[in-house]
Amino acid sequence: MSTPELKVPSSPSHSPFTALAQCDANACARDRLFSAAINLFYRNGIRAVSVDAIAAEAGTTKVTFYRVFESKDDLIVQVLEEQSKRFWEWWDGICAEHPGKPRKQIEELIERFQTEIIGDEACRGCAVANAAVEIVDEEHPARVVIKKHKLEIAQRLRDLCRAMGAAQPDVLGDALSLLYSGAFSARLAFDGREQIGAVSAAAAALLDSPLGVPLRR
Repeated sequence: MSTPELKVPSSPSHSPFTALAQCDANACARDRLFSAAINLFYRNGIRAVSVDAIAAEAGTTKVTFYRVFESKDDLIVQVLEEQSKRFWEWWDGICAEHPGKPRKQIEELIERFQTEIIGDEACRGCAVANAAVEIVDEEHPARVVIKKHKLEIAQRLRDLCRAMGAAQPDVLGDALSLLYSGAFSARLAFDGREQIGAVSAAAAALLDSPLGVPLRR
């Protein structure tokens, strides 16, 4: 069986995880610092980026940084909250296109995930999952944002599987969640082009498996 060809979006990417465009010099210092942090954290990693680097990227100073944000940790939390918010806006927008059709919603989410997120040349993985790898201190305020985001993905997929009448909605939802995580890993580890192209087909196989087919009454 041949591997499905990867679809690359012809229009500008709508990925919620790719970095924002840099603000121009006329934007307020807070917006420039925030945009610079999103760009640098996503491209280089949170721990590798210093406050000095963020200030330089934003065209401002370290003194200004600490006038706007309490600390780097405070900025990390705000960046992750924004990236999580953008992801759910992306998700909700897709589901809204297919009201009352949970299976179609799942299929479209997976298809758009394949083309718009992991198919994006600028993809550096899931920003929230990347942060989970770097921030291991359970007392760090960002851990709350990370856990909430990851748990919500699993719960939303379980709910959609339950709404479509899947035989084992929780198991199916978790399997789809693992597919999502695995696709990100393949994309980062070795480009993973063949694996990326197979994501939609793998999801369809799960949906048509005994996990997804409704039980006969």
